[in-house]
Amino acid sequence: MANSASARKRANQAEQRRQNNASRRSMMRTQLKAAVAAIASADKKAAEEAYKKVVPVLDSSATHGLISHNKAARHKSRMNAQIKAL
Repeated sequence: MANSASARKRANQAEQRRQNNASRRSMMRTQLKAAVAAIASADKKAAEEAYKKVVPVLDSSATHGLISHNKAARHKSRMNAQIKAL
């Protein structure tokens, strides 16, 4: 356990960050699953709506360092290609 005040503070900050990251990661995965399901249903309008919802979540996750910018771009590119193929 942390002994100094600064070490206790850092431990508290790390725990708060862990909880925030878990929440953001869960939200991102939920949105991704919804978009993938919409694409799988072959309903182009629903897929486009889901894509519009997931793009800001991916960008936010990349900005906050939860995922890399390349991973966010990869997800967006692949989903967009799948939607255009419908």
